[in-house]
Amino acid sequence: MNALADEEQTKARPTKTNLKQWIAAAIFALIAIGLAQVVPTIEIAWVCAVLMLTIYLFAFEVVGVDVAAASVMVLLGLTSLLAPLMGLQQGLVDTNNLFNGFASNAVMSIIAVMIIGAGLDKTGIMSKVAGFILKVGGTTEGRIIPIISSTVGFISSFMQNVGAAALFLPVVSRISARSGLPMSRLLMPMGFTAILGGTVTMVGSSPLILLNDLILTSNQALPDAQQMETFGLFSVTPIGLALVATGIIYFVIAGRFVLPTSKGDEDVTSGQQTMDYFDQLYGVEYGVYEVLVPADSRLIGMSLDEIEGTCKVRIVAIEKGDGLRFGAQSVDRSTGIDAGTVLGVLGDNTNLENFVEKSKVDVKPELDIFADALVPNKSGIAEVVIPPGSNLIGKSARDVWMRKSYGLSLMAIHRGGETITREGGGVRDTPFQAGDALVVHTTWADLAHLENDRNFVVVTTEYPHEEVRPHKLGFAGLFFGIALCLVLFTDLRLSVALLTGAIGMVLTKVLSIEEAYEAVSWKTVFLLASLIPLGLAVETTGTAKWIAEQVLAVVGDQPIWVIQAAVAVLATFFTLVMSNVGATVLLVPLAVNIALGVGANPAVFALTVAIATSNSFLIPTHQVNALIMGPGGYRVPDFMKAGGIMTVLFLIVMMIMMNLVF
Repeated sequence: MNALADEEQTKARPTKTNLKQWIAAAIFALIAIGLAQVVPTIEIAWVCAVLMLTIYLFAFEVVGVDVAAASVMVLLGLTSLLAPLMGLQQGLVDTNNLFNGFASNAVMSIIAVMIIGAGLDKTGIMSKVAGFILKVGGTTEGRIIPIISSTVGFISSFMQNVGAAALFLPVVSRISARSGLPMSRLLMPMGFTAILGGTVTMVGSSPLILLNDLILTSNQALPDAQQMETFGLFSVTPIGLALVATGIIYFVIAGRFVLPTSKGDEDVTSGQQTMDYFDQLYGVEYGVYEVLVPADSRLIGMSLDEIEGTCKVRIVAIEKGDGLRFGAQSVDRSTGIDAGTVLGVLGDNTNLENFVEKSKVDVKPELDIFADALVPNKSGIAEVVIPPGSNLIGKSARDVWMRKSYGLSLMAIHRGGETITREGGGVRDTPFQAGDALVVHTTWADLAHLENDRNFVVVTTEYPHEEVRPHKLGFAGLFFGIALCLVLFTDLRLSVALLTGAIGMVLTKVLSIEEAYEAVSWKTVFLLASLIPLGLAVETTGTAKWIAEQVLAVVGDQPIWVIQAAVAVLATFFTLVMSNVGATVLLVPLAVNIALGVGANPAVFALTVAIATSNSFLIPTHQVNALIMGPGGYRVPDFMKAGGIMTVLFLIVMMIMMNLVF
């Protein structure tokens, strides 16, 4: 009873987290009340209050970020009903436009690139890319992060950064599974660099694409002596390259301190738990190794059957220079061994040592050629049972060529409370009986096929059910290329161009429509779509213009570089609470007028705005950050920790490079 009472008292006491949330809520409320005293209109006062609420919900994670965003959207809609009580003539956002975010260009583009990325991944091409990166970079953060980040940074300099990030999301997932590095350690550097890559060319981000048009529009109101020249495609390249390099160096040096560490890769953990289960239940302990057969090995000229019969190991994969053989219809026990052959070997440490000593093979320190095939999310140990009606009863694994016919490498048979293994009496020569439990090594694709085979009952059900369609690579590549060409070489709306590629993949059965739905992170969709009405309210009520005027009034008498820095900070703030396009359209005319007033170059000030609107790392409101938040398991404080430093570095490097270049 006392223990129960103590537990109830513990639940009743507010935690430190709750206390911090209440204190923060009080502070944010006081800030909102203070702003209400100085703003020029009641509309701006209420929008500032909603902004404070949004920032509070995001920063202190009172609820999930998608729930917070949706709540703010609904609250803006309710202002139409509560307008008389709030002293407003109408709601802060027209309810007819409240849900326009779900059909916006940005949200539809994100949905499309998720589907395109899933389609490319389904063909297996992303696994090959991941394999190449691992081959070049190894399995250490310090080498993998620069390779991934520089590649994504280059791609995003010519296409939308969210597209580049979505394209590499499956690659990072594969690298995480094969290297054992958590996704949380890899996705944020990739995402941040995708955003930074948008500053490398004038077509890398929407604000830079818009900039020349905004300059031409401003020129119409300027005298001939003050006309601004437009920027060329690579005018910003030195600045962008410096920013990308800064991002990469930042994560290489400080990544261990600022990147969150998740619980680890789920596939690897699941695979380890599976191995522990079979070790405890059947006494089956194994490891997967990759060995190279040198020219002086005793294995040359022998068949796989002869090797397995004498060395007490299983060969589950083979590479003889003519392609990887692994799984059903691939590994034949009559296959001969030549010099240079690479074998995927299954066995315990003792048998492996004996095998190496007898055969004179070279054991690689880690999986290389077979790294993708033998990773836990592609293959592993499973348990199947021979049912009473099976056609295999009375036949042995050798009789039915089990490895070649079914993709099963038999390790043990559990029968009547006893386990038959290689050491216990030739498991492959033992005829099957009804009720035999077979411990096998197999690919998950082969195991999935066995679920429809009446000769087996698959006991292991918790495994990755992933169907790869390499034969659809041509269609996937075709429609990805079509989408990319439409984005780069036409004026077609981005969402339409990308959806062309996505729908093409569905129509050609690269993906089923159900798989396309599953590929979409609906948390990301709701986060972005729900925040768009807030940006609309900030812009249409005059809140954004008022904030800009107040900030610039404070620094109006400062040196030109201070004023330019203030413009950059202002653009950074606006891009966190509204779209980067909206922030650019709003601030470029203001920046041009300020530059003319203080005798600075107006084109440079306009460019400052267009570049600074890519400085969106502090909270997950940017499309790329929203995209990686779910897969990486990130929380808002993770972005504030890593993104806060990146935001400051961005401003410093941008200001230095702009003054050097211009």
